[in-house]
Amino acid sequence: MASEEFEDIVETFEFLDDWEDRYRHVIEMGKAMEPLEDAFRVPATKVEGCASQVWLMPEIAGEGPDAVFRFRGDSDAMIVRGLIAILKALYSGQPVSEVIRIDAAGELARLGLNDHLSAQRSNGLRAMIERIRLLAQEAAAA
Repeated sequence: MASEEFEDIVETFEFLDDWEDRYRHVIEMGKAMEPLEDAFRVPATKVEGCASQVWLMPEIAGEGPDAVFRFRGDSDAMIVRGLIAILKALYSGQPVSEVIRIDAAGELARLGLNDHLSAQRSNGLRAMIERIRLLAQEAAAA
């Protein structure tokens, strides 16, 4: 089940009729995020497969499958920062065992993103989701 924060985003998207308004909202979400410190903008946190520069920094509290998953992220593209904010709403605060099970494609389809992102952005979004799932799998096994 999606977090309350993600459900709020779904409700906002339902309220915004025009895709341009939704696009602006995604950008505003990205602008509202705290930037990632330069010390974390390193190859180990960089997400490959994105047209833009993207970094995801996991912050996992606890150990094993019940550890709580959180992450911070950043990008050099405002729309991608907004997509990171959406992923944070979807995944952050969940146990790592649940992060692995979340149907990200299904949840994001509720926002209509698939129909409005370029192929490159869609590929980058998939790469971010794959990285998040990998980080959660590693934490669950620890």
